[in-house]
Amino acid sequence: MMDTYYDPGDLAKFPEIGAAAPELARKFFDWYGAVFADGALTAREKSLIALGVAHAVQCPYCIDAYTQDTLAKGCDLDQITEAVHVAAAIKGGSALVHGVQMRNVATRVGM
Repeated sequence: MMDTYYDPGDLAKFPEIGAAAPELARKFFDWYGAVFADGALTAREKSLIALGVAHAVQCPYCIDAYTQDTLAKGCDLDQITEAVHVAAAIKGGSALVHGVQMRNVATRVGM
């Protein structure tokens, strides 16, 4: 029995996801690799963005992978912690700004 739903060992199995659809998997992994290559943003900057997004979407596999990747690309604990705080601020702000929708509905209903 596992202690958690997510098994960290499964991260290494990610390439196997394409076993039943190899052509689609190849297209995805080619695109994925191109997205993370140096461009207008460096691969390091993209990795920090990915780490923040991983926290916002709460994907433990992505958090694991991009924590390792940012460290391998020379980021330190302060930098990756700050990226997580940015993600948390955006996620919290997006929840709060939807309060405008709530207020619009409440006003329309006549509260």
